[in-house]
Amino acid sequence: MKALLCRKIGRVEDLEVGEIAAPTLGDGQVRIRVHAAGVNFPDILMAEGKYQVKPDLPFVPGLEVAGEVLECAAGVEHVKPGDRVMAFARRGGGYAEEAVVPGAIVTPIPDALDYVRAAAFPVAYGTAHFALTHRGHLEPGETLLVLGATGGVGIAAIEIGKLLGARVIAAAGSPEKLAIAREHGADEVVDYRKDDLRDRVKALTDDKGVDVVFDPVGGDAFTQSVRCIGWEGRILVIGFASGEIPKVAANMILVKNFATVGVVFGEHSWRYPAETRQRLASILPEVAAGRLNPRVWKALPIEEAQTAFRAIQDRQVVGKIVLTL
Repeated sequence: MKALLCRKIGRVEDLEVGEIAAPTLGDGQVRIRVHAAGVNFPDILMAEGKYQVKPDLPFVPGLEVAGEVLECAAGVEHVKPGDRVMAFARRGGGYAEEAVVPGAIVTPIPDALDYVRAAAFPVAYGTAHFALTHRGHLEPGETLLVLGATGGVGIAAIEIGKLLGARVIAAAGSPEKLAIAREHGADEVVDYRKDDLRDRVKALTDDKGVDVVFDPVGGDAFTQSVRCIGWEGRILVIGFASGEIPKVAANMILVKNFATVGVVFGEHSWRYPAETRQRLASILPEVAAGRLNPRVWKALPIEEAQTAFRAIQDRQVVGKIVLTL
């Protein structure tokens, strides 16, 4: 079968399309004919050897897939061959014509989603929902600050935040991106290239600060969020798209009584796959209702994967980019 292969660790540019044998179906697993696969920053980190998960070489990256069930192992009963499904492939394998994943994590796709938009859903919306509910305990009426607000997970956080009844402030780096954040439901926006994030957020919250910060960016954005978090707030550490891992002064945590909370949706999903399937299934009806809208910036054939990776590295992507097979 055709797949995008990582034969050596180091550079994402070294990934290449090649032919490999189809993966073997194991106990409790499902084989999926992949029609589309979402592209995520961790895919790049995995190829560079910088991600928590380090598969043996050679391996196939790709953390999320959408496609058709081909085969189910004994005991898998919630899906069957022919079903349209999505899955979060924690250990990769998604950039191939076929992917084998734990059956417990395979989630049926509603009619409202085609394969391309479905491939943009599991990681972004699963992460946002897991972060804001399980880790952040966001409550109705609270104020949520979303950094990196027009990336795939940022847009998902805006929409999930609104679904949970929060007031959402979105931060991004251009008027065009801020307009997109508003389109997806943000109540207020901050252009952090033009405005001081702390001052603007303080002004928008009557000097109280925000209750929850959703931060997939890291670096200076995290540092600024510490300055505008409110009393007993929660800063959710999603990732470090800026490339810089920040530090926080413990005295600031003490003085404001706030919490810095790690969010590793992938590992949680690997440990509790059925919970992730239930999580995704619980929010998928909101797509048909128009309250969740996965935004696909571009869909490219797998042969153009390098173009997709460069777009993510250059921070050009608004929403998600998807590879098709």
